[in-house]
Amino acid sequence: MKKKELEIRLQKLDSHPDPSPELEQYMTPGDVAAGLLYLARSHGSIEGRGVYDLGCGTGRLAIGAALLGAGTVTGVDVDREALRVAEKNAERAGVEVEWRHADVEGLELEGADTVVQNPPFGVQRRGADMKFLGKGMELAGEVYSIHKATPKNRSFISRHVEELGGKVTHRIEKDFHIPAQFRFHTRDVYRFKVDLYRIERR
Repeated sequence: MKKKELEIRLQKLDSHPDPSPELEQYMTPGDVAAGLLYLARSHGSIEGRGVYDLGCGTGRLAIGAALLGAGTVTGVDVDREALRVAEKNAERAGVEVEWRHADVEGLELEGADTVVQNPPFGVQRRGADMKFLGKGMELAGEVYSIHKATPKNRSFISRHVEELGGKVTHRIEKDFHIPAQFRFHTRDVYRFKVDLYRIERR
C-alpha cells in the first residue's frame, strides 16, 4: 500500500464522539500516522512483526500497522468508548486487531517487536508522555513515538531515553493539526510541530 493511500484510509476512520481533555484525546492526523508507520516500515519493523499501539484511542496507528502487514497487532487504551470506536474502525478497514482495556502504566504484556504510539503530550498530566515512552521501551526493542517538537522537549526525551538504556536513531519533524473540540479552544484549528521518533533499546 502506498503511503498516500494509507493516509487517506486512516483519515476516514471515525474519531472519538466525546474526547476527554484530561486524557488529551486528539485524533492523530492521517498524514502523521502514515508518516510514523512508514518510518517503522522502512526499518522492517511492521511487516510480519508483533506490534503494540499504546494509548491507541480509536485505532489509527494499530489499524495502519495491520494494513501494512503486521503479523499481530494489539491496541491498548484506558478508555472503553475509544476502544469501541476502534473495533468498529478495524471492521470497516477489514483488519484484525486485538483491543485491550488497560492503563498503560500498570500494563503487563509479553514483549513485542515494535511499539507505535501517539502518547499524551503531557500538557494536562505532566509526565504522561514519559510513562508511555518508558513502557514502550520495556515492551519492545523498537519504539516509534510522536512528541511535541520543542528544543526543551527534544533534549529531555533524548536524555530520558539514554537513561532508560536506549538511543534515539531518528527524529523527523512534522506539522500536526487538531480541530477545536474542547471548551477552552478558541480557534477553529490548532497547528503545531511534532517529532516522529525512532528509538532503539540497547
